[in-house]
Amino acid sequence: MFYFRLRNIHNNNFIHRDIHSGNMLLSRCYWRVGDLGLSQPANNSSSNNEIYGVVPYIAPEIFKGAAFSKESDVYSYGMIMWELTTGCKPFANIEHNVELICEIIDGKRPEITNDTPECFANLMKKCWDSDPLKRPTSYEIENSFSKMHGGGEVFEQAEKKRLELIKLKQLGPEFSEKSHPKAIYTSRALSSLISKASTMSSMISLNVKQEYITQEYEFDIDNIQRLVNFSRKRNFEELKNETNETQKNRKYTKADNSDDECC
Repeated sequence: MFYFRLRNIHNNNFIHRDIHSGNMLLSRCYWRVGDLGLSQPANNSSSNNEIYGVVPYIAPEIFKGAAFSKESDVYSYGMIMWELTTGCKPFANIEHNVELICEIIDGKRPEITNDTPECFANLMKKCWDSDPLKRPTSYEIENSFSKMHGGGEVFEQAEKKRLELIKLKQLGPEFSEKSHPKAIYTSRALSSLISKASTMSSMISLNVKQEYITQEYEFDIDNIQRLVNFSRKRNFEELKNETNETQKNRKYTKADNSDDECC
């Protein structure tokens, strides 16, 4: 499995920075990792002005300005896990543009198929968690797969179901939705797209904040207006009661005076 190669890279304190299925090579039943041109030491604090990669495989924190890390490699690995369960590339039916970057930042992930074993799906979701600190290390991934080997029957059933879905034309690249012409799976410069996505996210965030503040003020104004109306109503009722009492007192006084005159 590829996780051995990822572990070897990370054990040597390197990060790949450009993991996607196009860089995975299968040779004599062994997975090989290709294209190490963007790899660098994990403790390298220098940052490049340009970011290269394939949008669906890039961790959301990279789009928000964070540096590549072992955790971002693990995120990319999670996407490859999904690809292995479906036979399809992630987000193949939509354009890889600013909108997709914003959606990935907001938590958009590929839909997990029903035939995926639960233990495999759980590990996959951990790998692509939005919080880098919640993702497993390459060592933990290896341990998880070692435990999964004991559940061979589960994976055999999953494979049987997967083959049935392929026969029913419900799974696999040739049966999936038509690939979008602007779904790009070769590494390319992304800084311009990321910059636009950052601007868009900031504008959306600002609009949401302004809308919240407006709603808050509207709520306060409504409350104040209700209090004013209630106060006016109460004052009016008190004035009305006082007027009625005054009129009653006048009647009683008038009646008393009439009685005195009669006497």
